[in-house]
Formats: sequence, C-alpha cells, structure tokens
Amino acid sequence: MKKNNFLVAMVALALSFGACSKDDNGNPSDDGKTHGNYVVAVSPIAAEGVADYLLNTSSLDAGTITTENNGTEQDGTYRYYVTHKNKFFSMLYGQGNPGAVTVYNLQNGLLNKLTNFVTETVQAFTPVNDDILMVKMARDLKTEMSRWYRVSADQMLIVDEGEINTKSALTDNGEWAQFSWIRQVGDKVFAPFFCIKDNNWYTDYPDNAWIAVYSYPEMQLEKVIKDDRTSFIGRYFVDGLAIDEKEDVYAFSPSLAVKDGNMSSTKHSAITRIKVGTTEFDDYYFDVEAAADGYSVTDWTYVANGKAVGQFIAKADKTQWGAGKRIGVIDLYNKTVTWVNGMPEVSQINDIASSTFTPEDGKTVYMGVTLSDGSSYVYNINAVTATATQGLKVEGGTITAISRLD
Repeated sequence: MKKNNFLVAMVALALSFGACSKDDNGNPSDDGKTHGNYVVAVSPIAAEGVADYLLNTSSLDAGTITTENNGTEQDGTYRYYVTHKNKFFSMLYGQGNPGAVTVYNLQNGLLNKLTNFVTETVQAFTPVNDDILMVKMARDLKTEMSRWYRVSADQMLIVDEGEINTKSALTDNGEWAQFSWIRQVGDKVFAPFFCIKDNNWYTDYPDNAWIAVYSYPEMQLEKVIKDDRTSFIGRYFVDGLAIDEKEDVYAFSPSLAVKDGNMSSTKHSAITRIKVGTTEFDDYYFDVEAAADGYSVTDWTYVANGKAVGQFIAKADKTQWGAGKRIGVIDLYNKTVTWVNGMPEVSQINDIASSTFTPEDGKTVYMGVTLSDGSSYVYNINAVTATATQGLKVEGGTITAISRLD
C-alpha cells in the first residue's frame, strides 16, 4: 500500500494458485481448492520472509483447511486486509518501500483478482462512504505534514490525495502526532492519536487522549477533541473506537504510554464516550482496569447492544506494543467485564489474529487463535453468554485475519 512520488502506478503481480486441497469436510473438491464465502488469511509456518495465503472456506464453526497446495498466495510479507462494497483489499505494508494493493471479489466460492495498484505504505486505513481512506504518517520528526489517499472502491484506484499537518496543527506540546487508527463517524473522520517525541516513540505526555476530527472528503481539520481522564486511545494499528446502535462513539485506552523507556501513564485503562452528533467527550467514564481485576483492554470488536469482545493484558505483562491474550466481554452500558469461558489459557496462546469477524447477528465474534503447540483454530465467541467454542482448524500456519464476501 505505497504510492511512489504520489503517482498511481498500475502493476501486474503473479498469483500462485495451488491444487489438491480438501473441502471443509476433508474431501477433495472438484478443482482441488476449498471453496466458500469466508476468507481466512494465514501466514505459513516458515523461518522468515513468508507471504500470507488466503484460504476460502464455507464454515468457520467446523472442519479443517490447509495452506498446503491451497489458497491464493500473496506477494510480499506484512499484509493487511479490509473488505468494502463486497470487495477484498489486500494491502502490503512495505516498511518504507512501495506496497501493492490487490483487489479481489468472489466467484464460485474462490477469490478472483480484479486489479493491482501501488501506493505509499500507509499506517491507517478505513472504509468511508464509497471509498477507502488511507493515511501515510510522517516518520521524520522534523516533518510537519502527512499524506492521505482516497481510493474509490468502485473504480479501484486512487481518486484523490492531499496533505495534513500532523504536528503543530494537532499537538500544542512540541511533540508529533501518530494516528492509532482512523474511523468514519457520521459524515466526519475521527483520528485518535498519541504523541511521540523521538524515534523510540516515547512521550512526555502519557496522561492525555486526543482525537483529530476531519471533514470528508476534503480532509480539512475541524477540531481536536481532548481528554485528561485517560491515556491515548487505541494502539498503533488498532482501532480504539466503537460505535453502537445509537451512533454514540466509545473510545478505549489501554494505558500503554512510555516515557524514557518506562511505562509511565498514571491513568487506568478506561473507556470514554462521545455522544452522537457531538465532538466532545461527555461525563461517561468506565474504569476497565478496576472492573477487570487489574487487566487492561488492548483491542476489541463491537458486537451489539453495548457489548464488545475485548483482549486484555495483565499489568505485569504491559509493554509499549503489548497485545492482550485474555478474552472478556465488555458491557459498555452496565460497565462490567465478564471473562469468556471456553478459550485456551493465556499461557497456551501464542498469537491472536489482528482482524476478527462478526456476522452482525447480535452475539458472535469469530477469532483466529494460534496455540503454543503451533495449531491454529477459529473460535466462535458468544458475547451474550460469554462462552467460546473451538471451530475451524487451520493447518500450516498462523491465522492473521478473517473476512467474508458475498
């Protein structure tokens, strides 16, 4: 997801399709591939430099699929994924180099490549209206400006771009803003950010939260929402915002700010709120750390009716980039945390997929989990009963994302 010299470059990438796979019941399908509407991204087991495989499946609740001679191999490592307007966007994080965006739709239960294009590597992206908005954050602390790109999901190419000031216009403390993520809220774009003062991403302001508010599609800064009841919102590459059915916005803080090498926020991990139609935090405050036996929330998936499935980390395990492995149901309305029964013990979990999937049935989150013995499963988490059931087994790699196309 890179764009050299801000010009759109169309490139052709070779996709490698395998044969001789099994269907969800373990039987060979007609063309040797597993078919289905669900797309499971898997990073194969290898020493280093491996590319993801995208595996189709018809069920997340049962069966087995494998990376062996199966799926759609991606070009390059560090891929991130987003679905919008029934298209699947595979985005290469180029780590300073140009990165391809490959776009697919679904045909006969398999991914069908529609196009490729190249952008700058970006650090935040989200669907907005008919587009995917992408932001490349400045990495030179002397640079005031970052760049944004608007990709039309219909045309499948960059249709607009521009610059935004992510230093003096956003921070009034001499530090530099780094978006944790971006999110459409009504007709605006909310961009929670944290402040950093050096290349270690340390800060002298660990006890503050900020959200930049932009118009869309102009991406004109309208205001910066501030709060000193929590540390920053979300984490790097993690969306800290959830929008409920009332269109109120909830924001979680993991309290992971670092000053001069040490965890330094004096604020608890907590959740705050911005009521629909406003651009200010109200008096809602949920002390997650107090409700969760001292654990901090590090990621979440909103489900419905004020409930979200969250990942939690113990205080002793906190690090600057820490991602929790204990799973709990967050009740935003009643301000409670209920630990999920049926998940593996934290000590047995090696990795949790960065992208979960909810079918928007009011209760379910599907989460990819790789265990310490190397096996990978999709877990069906019921947010109403706070229970989990082991489902689809994925052989040959680590689950990194779960999506669905129709």
